[in-house]
Amino acid sequence: MQDRHCGMGMRCGSNLREGAIVDGDNRAYCRIDKADREAIQNGLGKRKGCREIARSIGRSPAAVTEEVRRHRTWKDGERRGEIVPSDPEDVSCSHLLRWPWTCNGCTAYTRKCGRRQRMEYKAALAQAASEKTRSESRRGINRREEDFERIAFEIRSAILDGKSPEQICLAKPHLGLAPSTLYRWAERGYFSMSPMDFRRRVGYRPRKGQSERRPTSHGEERSYAAFCALPEEQRARACEMDTVLGKARDEQCLLTLFLRPCKVQPVLLLPKKASGAVASALDSLERAMGKHPFKRLFGIILTDNGVEFADTAAIEASAFGGDARCKVYYCDVRASQQKGACERNHVELRKMLPKRRGISFDDLTERDCAFVMSHVNSQPRPSLMGMSPLGMLRAADEEARDALCVALGMEEIPFDALALTLDAVNAQRAERGLGPLA
Repeated sequence: MQDRHCGMGMRCGSNLREGAIVDGDNRAYCRIDKADREAIQNGLGKRKGCREIARSIGRSPAAVTEEVRRHRTWKDGERRGEIVPSDPEDVSCSHLLRWPWTCNGCTAYTRKCGRRQRMEYKAALAQAASEKTRSESRRGINRREEDFERIAFEIRSAILDGKSPEQICLAKPHLGLAPSTLYRWAERGYFSMSPMDFRRRVGYRPRKGQSERRPTSHGEERSYAAFCALPEEQRARACEMDTVLGKARDEQCLLTLFLRPCKVQPVLLLPKKASGAVASALDSLERAMGKHPFKRLFGIILTDNGVEFADTAAIEASAFGGDARCKVYYCDVRASQQKGACERNHVELRKMLPKRRGISFDDLTERDCAFVMSHVNSQPRPSLMGMSPLGMLRAADEEARDALCVALGMEEIPFDALALTLDAVNAQRAERGLGPLA
């Protein structure tokens, strides 16, 4: 029975060597887990001493005593299941003032004890209390108030400029934050913002089953199957071409050319949505860039079956004569997702020219397009290891990149100067004496 009372006063934790480590893996310094708590409960029920229990689970006696005292609960009454305070009042039973600190395994009375204060240790309740304590200790933000205010100002400004959490974390590694942390902080209202203030918080509908493909009207040699038959290297450096429309009554529209390797998406302003306008715009771009830089970037084009792309010969014919400047392939009918990278990247364009804002593309100018292209193509992309599309193109082919930028008036914008909003477009128009787009 001497071992049973080793927990009185300081004697329970006075000898930390005995039973502290049983297998050399330093378990005495690890957090007590569910299995340990079940062993403690079983040991209490069998009236074992704290040293014996500690030795069986590889802990110190002090750790076992502290665990029992910290997580014992009231056994009866309205307080049943609640944690007992560290210094409960009016405790008359000596078993509750020293080891075992609870009524577990008590045989002092043959009948039910009639004392008002009855306590017990249950492994399940102790585990739940421990998990709650660990969870609450990690709530909030582990930053000083002044540091968090500085971080919040940087993040809030970047989000209002239309930048995504991924781009913010890539461009500002000194913050030491992950994108998921920014989303979580916003959901908790730490920035005085909600997740809906982020540029894109949408759900996707479930994919539908694929329908049977209809053959392209441009022949098998220009079909999507023929494109897929190309060597992987050629398909990887292909350009995806599409048009972006404004209001239904607008004459002008945008021709987009998405470069797969670097994700650069030049934008050409078309006077109308017609095959002649597309060919003319490509002629102008080729003349401004030069035949060889143009062919390196746009040598293979994948597009859809829109009427504006119907004149294959005009699209492929070089403005300088001689060999064709490109080879055009077409997606299957009603399968524009086959050039999905271009379609997805239109989301970046719509940050600055959003739908349902009353924007008329007839009001757009070449300067507006250059401004939009510069900002959209200067965003750091996680898929490019934090580089911007223009930065990636510069690393891959600096000559072609410079020729493209000069031809379209495009420039690479520093991250802190990026503004991916319609307000930014209207501000630069105001500097030129033009009215807002919307």
